[in-house]
Amino acid sequence: MKVNGQTQPCPALLTVQALVQSRGLDPQRVAVEKNGHIIPRSRFAEETLCDADTVEIVQFVGGG
Repeated sequence: MKVNGQTQPCPALLTVQALVQSRGLDPQRVAVEKNGHIIPRSRFAEETLCDADTVEIVQFVGGG
């Protein structure tokens, strides 16, 4: 699987939520795209990933 342009292994039954949390990110502060489609936050816990997937994770950063 590719995550933000880098290849990494994809454990069986890895969910979007588990991937986000494994990177130390807050699921409420990120947007996730899987194979060109935005995944709604409400589906993070059930959307599974596999080796063929391409994932982009964008973190929202506040500032002033």
